[in-house]
Amino acid sequence: MKTITFAVPCFNSAEYMDTCIETLLACGDDVEIIIVNDGSTKDNTKEKADEWQAKFPNIIRAIHKENGGHGSAVNTGLAEAKGFYFKVVDSDDWLDVPAMKEIMVYLRKQVKEKEPTDLIIGNYVYEKVHEGKRTVMHYRNVLPEGTEFTWDEIGNFGQSQYLLMHSVIYLTKVLKDIDLKLPEHCFYVDNIFVYVPLPHMKKIYYRDLDIYRYYIGREGQSVNEEVMISRIDQQLRITRIMIDAVELPGDVREKRLASYMKSYLTMMMGICSIFLRMENNNDSEKKRKEIWEYLKSKNPALHKEIRRRALSMGTNIPTELGRRISLSGYRVARKIYKFN
Repeated sequence: MKTITFAVPCFNSAEYMDTCIETLLACGDDVEIIIVNDGSTKDNTKEKADEWQAKFPNIIRAIHKENGGHGSAVNTGLAEAKGFYFKVVDSDDWLDVPAMKEIMVYLRKQVKEKEPTDLIIGNYVYEKVHEGKRTVMHYRNVLPEGTEFTWDEIGNFGQSQYLLMHSVIYLTKVLKDIDLKLPEHCFYVDNIFVYVPLPHMKKIYYRDLDIYRYYIGREGQSVNEEVMISRIDQQLRITRIMIDAVELPGDVREKRLASYMKSYLTMMMGICSIFLRMENNNDSEKKRKEIWEYLKSKNPALHKEIRRRALSMGTNIPTELGRRISLSGYRVARKIYKFN
């Protein structure tokens, strides 16, 4: 069995996928790299994937499929994964080789354990290449470092601290046991990937290492502000799925995990609200009210709690003046936290 499967969703990725794959290969011969070509048509992604497979047939597999979006590519990678652990690495991102070599030592030990760690967490780095800047997102003030722990032992996450797809490595068996499936033809599915599995992760391990390098700023990227406004319906879809998938706090026994997941859902509701207010038309205002009513209909107590939080109140201030105040607050937060 391979120690870890790296799933690499690729869509017209020929320009930058080589850098990503080279950093995965540096992790050792006991890794599996699944390149999922998600129906690329505009470049030679397919040919590059086949070349990589031919060069490293014992490590790399190239899978070609019809376009189904990022979630579909992740689903394919997980379904085909034979590695003990599973990690998604987007084709325009890369891993830090020295940091991952340390993580690999731990993963190899876990393969031999009767009760291996379910979730391994590391830092990720926003690489704003066009600005020559980088921002490290760490958890050293929240999670015990270098030792196994449970959700009962974690601290309080800050407002800008969330577990993203970039920061997690899952035990493959757990993801398959819960039959995790991400929506197809939809962006922002990574939110489901780092939300729905958490109550099933019992043993966790964190290293204060910057393992993942996240390229941000590419034109047309899904976190680009204009793109997010144009895809707000997909953000709403993902948020509804998250509301339905986990009943809070009933489905989550650990109080600290439940608190974190409430904060995450608050953030998702805030994103929906603020981008709908940016769009600023009658239809967007209707959608903003509908997503809050959806939460209320599914979980009245949770709706009441989230609605009272500062982020929710700040992004839903009534009247046109309130809308402008909300947007000003968002601009300030974006500059501080550099999230898009």
